[in-house]
Amino acid sequence: MTGNIYQIKLDDKLIGITKLEKADAPMGVAFGLMHLNDIDSPFDFFKKYCEANKIVINEFDEKYGFIDTQVIPNLKVLKTNGIEIKGYAGNAISGMKEEGYVITVYGIGYPFFEDEFPHHVKSYNEMFKDGK
Repeated sequence: MTGNIYQIKLDDKLIGITKLEKADAPMGVAFGLMHLNDIDSPFDFFKKYCEANKIVINEFDEKYGFIDTQVIPNLKVLKTNGIEIKGYAGNAISGMKEEGYVITVYGIGYPFFEDEFPHHVKSYNEMFKDGK
């Protein structure tokens, strides 16, 4: 993986990494594919975790291994120096077995968002150049 790599922790246990390679810059949202450590079935893992911790699952489909969760309070994304990429609205999981699972950080404040993800802000701003 190239680019910035962020740690994913659940209940303070490192469960994987992400690059937060996509974003909705004006909304302060960053998201990325998760690369999980020693979790054979992310669908089963997150479904069981959400059920055990009374976290709402918006939708799931066991056949496709699809899951979309509400915010998971003890799910954190951290820079390698330990600083949390904190979204005011929290972090959630979505995805399916064939396409992979994504972590989304909702509501990252500015100027932190712009400082941490200048490439996402630049990409967004370039959409409006030349009268597009």
